[in-house]
Amino acid sequence: MAIEFYVCPSGADSAPGTLERPFATLERARRAAREATGEVVVHLRAGTYVLDRPFELTGDDSGRDGGQIVYQAHGYGTGEQEQAVISGGRQITGWRVRSDGVWAAEVGDLDTRQLYVDGRRAERAGIDGLPGTARRTATGYLTDGPLDWQAPGGVEFVYRGVYPWTEARCGVAAVTRDGDSSVITMVQPAFGWANELYTSVWEDQVTNGPGLPTRIENDPSFLSEPGTFVLDRSRPGRHVLLYLPRPDQEPSHTRVVAPVLETLVQVTGARDVCFRGLVFADAAWLRPSTERGFLHYHGSGYHDGGAVQKVVMVEDQAWVTVPADPQTIPACVRLHETTGIRFEGCRFTRLGATGLGAVGGTDVTVRSCDFDTLAASAVTVTGTRTTLIEDNLVERIGLDYSGSPGIAITDTAGCVVAHNHVREVPHCGIVAGPGRGTRILGNLVTGSMTVLADGGGLYLSGPQGDSADNGAVVSGNVIKDTRTPYNFALYTDYGAAWVTVEQNVVAGADNTAALQVSPPLEHVVYRGNFWDADPVGSDDAPPGVTYTDNTTIADQAKLDAATTDIQARAGLKRTL
Repeated sequence: MAIEFYVCPSGADSAPGTLERPFATLERARRAAREATGEVVVHLRAGTYVLDRPFELTGDDSGRDGGQIVYQAHGYGTGEQEQAVISGGRQITGWRVRSDGVWAAEVGDLDTRQLYVDGRRAERAGIDGLPGTARRTATGYLTDGPLDWQAPGGVEFVYRGVYPWTEARCGVAAVTRDGDSSVITMVQPAFGWANELYTSVWEDQVTNGPGLPTRIENDPSFLSEPGTFVLDRSRPGRHVLLYLPRPDQEPSHTRVVAPVLETLVQVTGARDVCFRGLVFADAAWLRPSTERGFLHYHGSGYHDGGAVQKVVMVEDQAWVTVPADPQTIPACVRLHETTGIRFEGCRFTRLGATGLGAVGGTDVTVRSCDFDTLAASAVTVTGTRTTLIEDNLVERIGLDYSGSPGIAITDTAGCVVAHNHVREVPHCGIVAGPGRGTRILGNLVTGSMTVLADGGGLYLSGPQGDSADNGAVVSGNVIKDTRTPYNFALYTDYGAAWVTVEQNVVAGADNTAALQVSPPLEHVVYRGNFWDADPVGSDDAPPGVTYTDNTTIADQAKLDAATTDIQARAGLKRTL
């Protein structure tokens, strides 16, 4: 028989934690669970649990005596399930309406990169590129176009497609006049790092530094589109949040939330803990706003200073520089060296970084969760053993960091990614770096590669084992509508080895699969797949690739008819 505790935002931590007299905070419930033995269930009643610091669990908060510690929404799994939201946000009040219709609120030292209005994401106000004729200098840019920026020290430049798979961000330090020109000085060290990092040669195309920005964000003068916001930080400690409302919005009837906490939940070294039916929302990631910027390289990785190294893809024809020690965008819900942690039926939404991240440990399960409205990825897993990512819906992710894949795993052993639906994502849908015994089975990926290029619906790179027995299996997946030019729906890349790709369905891609890459593929088998176009080079597969018994059907209706069973089994197992 489980020991049960109850929590409610209107409760009291001095109460006994019963249904009739619940606790008020998760922290009080955690202390009660720590003191109990056997199976413990903490029921969260409906409401928003606003955290002023991360909810942290350690080894002392593990399940004991063969039981789990469960944190779940009250009524989980029934028609009476309540909505319990764990939030790191701050509600913004005290709005005044300016003569131009813009709402303004004094927010002290608040720093944020996102804003949510009645639960809907508001975009940061911006413009497309620099006006006039502009050129890059050693410290920034020079332009003869007019700049009427009101708070240039808070402006951020976005560089989409420096490499086809990258999108970087770097702040402006100052703007001064020099005759008829405007001198833009960029923040250091980020701008200097960008000039070192983004250097490449691809046949006759040369990249030398980040070039001109593709978008410029976060100045009050950019507020022209309803539903956009700016954070004016020109007065330290007296920041002003500005929001241009939509036509039907009034301050007295509108709930505006700015994410504040960067970590909602941190689980370190704990065992046998389960989260069910909870909503994790309203968290931030502020590092890109610092002098270090966000120098994206690939996927969830970015450059944080230090050495860069040259990677040669074609001798004397193609090379790029990459970070020697790339960092990873953090998650707002973090697991570190845990065992037996489960997330079931949860929602991760309105988060300023990745939703859920696991590093090290074993036996992590993420099942039947929804991930949406995320600045970066849904799930990233690094160095874990025996991980199951199953039956999750991933959509509207990578909203600020477009290179972020929906689901990413690397250096894992025995990781299974199965029956997820990843849709409408800016770059790759599912990514597997080097690993051992990976299984990517029965997933549905639709509408991937909507922003950046050189990726795919499913992307694998590096060695996946050392034999067919412990290599990766990619089977029963359906990948449709891989959109940007230069993509491969099924992309085995960069020295992928010991991979079996079979019984998958691909339609609507620039290229259906990649067979010829550098470093070359080794022990890769493409067998029994169905495409609407032949992979480039399939008529003369390279030595490391076995290409056999695959079927190309150009007509979409005929392809669907021939693959009815595969398509019926792919994607979510649950009914939304």
